[in-house]
Amino acid sequence: MEGSESFPVIVVSGLSGAGKSTVLKVFEDLRFFCVDGMPAGMLPRMVKLFTGQDRMYRGLVLGMDLRQHDFIDEWENTRAELAGEGFRPSLLFLEARLPELVRRYATTRRPHPLEACNIGLEQALEEEKEILSPLREQADLVIDTTTYSIHDLRRSIQEKWSELTEKSSGLRVHVMSFGFKHDVPTAADMVMDLRFLPNPYFDLNLRPLSGKDKAISDYVLGTEPGSVFIEKYLDFLQYVLPLYEAEGRYRLTIAVGCTGGRHRSVATAERIFATLKDKGYLVSLEHKHIHLK
Repeated sequence: MEGSESFPVIVVSGLSGAGKSTVLKVFEDLRFFCVDGMPAGMLPRMVKLFTGQDRMYRGLVLGMDLRQHDFIDEWENTRAELAGEGFRPSLLFLEARLPELVRRYATTRRPHPLEACNIGLEQALEEEKEILSPLREQADLVIDTTTYSIHDLRRSIQEKWSELTEKSSGLRVHVMSFGFKHDVPTAADMVMDLRFLPNPYFDLNLRPLSGKDKAISDYVLGTEPGSVFIEKYLDFLQYVLPLYEAEGRYRLTIAVGCTGGRHRSVATAERIFATLKDKGYLVSLEHKHIHLK
C-alpha cells in the first residue's frame, strides 16, 4: 500500500459541535474526497480503493465520531491493521470549551449523540470528552475552535492541512502566539507569559507594526531583558524537547502570550519557530490574535 506522501489520508474527529462538518467542507473545497460518519472498520478498504490509481482527488478525508457506538475500539483495531501494512493516516482532533458547545447546540437544536432520557446535554458533552481523550492524545493536530467563526476555521484548515501530511518520525512542535486579553489557548501544552518584556505598543511609531517586523523584534528581543530571556528560553526548549520525544511524545504545542498578541508574543514565536526549524524539528507556527485589537 502506498504511503500518505503520495495520497494523504486524514481522519477528522473530535467533540460533537466543534466544527467537523465545516472542516470536511473545507477539505472538499481543497479537492479532497470526503466521507462523514463512516465506520472506522471500513477505513482500510477505502484506502485500498483510492491508493495505487490515477486520481482526480488530492487525498482522502474521513469524518468519524461517536455515532458509531464502538468507535474507539474499532479505531484502535483499524489503526493496528493499517500500521501492519505500513500505512499511518493523519488524525485531526477538534475541540471547544463546554459553554461554547452548549451554545452551539442551543442554536442548532440538534441532539447530542450520547443524549438519552436520563442524560442531559452538559453531561453528554463531558462524557464524550472523557471517551475521546485517548484519541486526542494520538492526534497529529488539535484545534480548539472556541473563538473561531466559520471563516476563521476555514482559514486555519487551509493554512494547516499540509502539516498533517508531512512525514516525520520525530516530535511535531506547534508554536503559537496569543494575547491574554483575548483568550488563553486551551490546546497549549506549555504557556509562557511575556508581559514582562518591553512593550512596543507604547511607542506610537512602533504601535502599527507587528512582531513580524524587524523593528519590533529588535525592540523586544534585541536588548535586555529580552535578549537574555530568549537565549535562556531557547536553551530550555532545546533541553526539554528531546526529553518529551524520548517519552514517546509526538506532538507538543508551545504558546507564548503578551497582552494583545500582536507585538511581543509574535516576535518571540517567530524566533522560536526559526530556531527549532533550524535545529531540524518539524515545527509549525500560528499567530492566533495578531489581527485583533
